[in-house]
Amino acid sequence: MELLLQGLRKAIEMILSGDPVILEITWRTLKVSLTAIMISTLIGLPAGMMLGLIKFPGRKLILTLINIGMGLPPVVAGLWITLLLWRSGPLSDFELLYTPTAIIIAQTLVSLPIVTGLTATAFQQINEKLIMQIKALGATKIQLVLILLKESRLAILAGIIAGFGRVIAEVGAAMMVGGNISGETRILTTSIVMEVSKGNFDIALALSFILMTIAFLITFCLTYLQQRKRSQ
Repeated sequence: MELLLQGLRKAIEMILSGDPVILEITWRTLKVSLTAIMISTLIGLPAGMMLGLIKFPGRKLILTLINIGMGLPPVVAGLWITLLLWRSGPLSDFELLYTPTAIIIAQTLVSLPIVTGLTATAFQQINEKLIMQIKALGATKIQLVLILLKESRLAILAGIIAGFGRVIAEVGAAMMVGGNISGETRILTTSIVMEVSKGNFDIALALSFILMTIAFLITFCLTYLQQRKRSQ
């Protein structure tokens, strides 16, 4: 208990003192995580809509693969990205390994199936009679899409919340593709692992409190938006 209180005091001290290293790590964590979930949403939302609404050969296989991808271990994603970006890999010319961009790619890979899969499930649950009724009223394709998005907004936001929770807590892939380089690729999760390995449990706990606070605040905002939309 004393160690927990010490970690909490350390976290408050770091925040109030404006520690430049902590601010840099926190900002980088926010930047890569929010970028990754934004990319996942931009790709996963239309992909999920298509899979949920359009029936075509191979659709069930794709949905099965996406559902499998929802449980993809982050270290496996990190390994694949590392092999692609390695100096002998097919994407080595881009020199992205051990950069924040590599972390974003890895985090996108682990969050994309979640956003896509939950969006597809949401649109699969829409009653076909509702779609036929909207079309019968003369709605254009864009109007139809907007109406269906509004109908599924709660489930879509749930997918985004789940995807964000996956990337903000991710450590294995980030460590593998980013290298935990000070001033370049170090984020809160990899910093916690490093401090624990050094035996600095008070600092590790302080960083964990900062990470949990960030995750709580962003998740709270998304949940508030979700529930606010529900009441409208």
